[in-house]
Amino acid sequence: MAQASVRPAASAARQRLGKPFLGLIDAVVVEAPTEFAFDGAVTPEVATAAWSWMVRDLAPDLIDIEAIDDIPNNLAALDALMPDLMARARNALSEAQTSLDAARRIKTQLGGEDAWARLPTVLNALRCRSLLDKAQSFGRAANSMGDEAALALALQSMPLQDGAMASLLMMSAVGQVATPARLINAAIRIANSNTESALVRAGFGPLLDACFAHAQDQIPAMGQSGTFSDMDLVCRAVDRFHRLLRAVTGYAELNRSGRWSVVAAALTKAASERIEPKLRNVGPDMNMALRRREGNDRVDGDQILAALNGVYLLATVRDSRDSLAVNAVFDQVWAQTGQALEIHIERNLEALRRNPADAMSSARLDAALKMAEVRFNLDYAETMRRAKEAAERRT
Repeated sequence: MAQASVRPAASAARQRLGKPFLGLIDAVVVEAPTEFAFDGAVTPEVATAAWSWMVRDLAPDLIDIEAIDDIPNNLAALDALMPDLMARARNALSEAQTSLDAARRIKTQLGGEDAWARLPTVLNALRCRSLLDKAQSFGRAANSMGDEAALALALQSMPLQDGAMASLLMMSAVGQVATPARLINAAIRIANSNTESALVRAGFGPLLDACFAHAQDQIPAMGQSGTFSDMDLVCRAVDRFHRLLRAVTGYAELNRSGRWSVVAAALTKAASERIEPKLRNVGPDMNMALRRREGNDRVDGDQILAALNGVYLLATVRDSRDSLAVNAVFDQVWAQTGQALEIHIERNLEALRRNPADAMSSARLDAALKMAEVRFNLDYAETMRRAKEAAERRT
């Protein structure tokens, strides 16, 4: 990055700052809003505030705002500048410790108390940025480790005695692990106990924190609603939330009155509040999509998609219900949609038997059978498809 000769206005600079630190600490950045703060996690707002502070206030002579983007050359240039940037940050924080005016100035530049309080975490992430990549590589490698003893040995290579660094590295690693329960079981193996106190004594508090932080990170995606919501993303978020939360609550024995138990209960409640309304819509969406229209009959593609999405969500929740508080609603919707789907399949099949050329009934039945694969099973859907083909061959 070339040296900046003129410092642009702050508002214009903010628009051109791009991704905080050009993605160097993305491994520990989580989505907002967050109800709970974790030592190894940084929100986008805090990361952006720290990045803006460095670019605008700490080192405007080192970073050319006009040239900021995440192309490899600029990433390498920023990485090369990090020793100077970190030295300036240390000097600024040292001054703030002895000068109230300096502390107030930095807080104002950062945009508030929250960013000021989390600034040490951001700086620590920058300090060990090369290790974040290695931690992610460890997480990916853990997915292919079939030997639990080997996984436990690899987990012990983490700097467990350095709590601040361990928090960041565990955050980076857990984000890449497909089955977080394997890490928890490895930690239990090392600690020789599944109790919270034993895991903390063995240095695995940051691992539990990382699982909860990533679980919390799934909740914003569950809140999507409306025509353009990405239900595939919602389903992936529910599944990932379950894997992360269950990894801790299903294997570790948490203190009932401890912070992690409180966090687990609150995250379960937050996720459930976002999923329950979607479950209640599954039945009405299915009926709307599969019923015959009076007069000019037609098939609405958007309604079919909404119904299919609802059934996929229902199946995902079935597999994740141990981490959600939606049992009563789920049981009701599961039973109702099963009955409704059988009725719609039979009605559209009968319509085809009466009129094999009925294109609308054929299209609705195709959609219903896709839903049946998910709600029931493939064998049932294939049996109904053969019945559909037989009906369409009738003259």
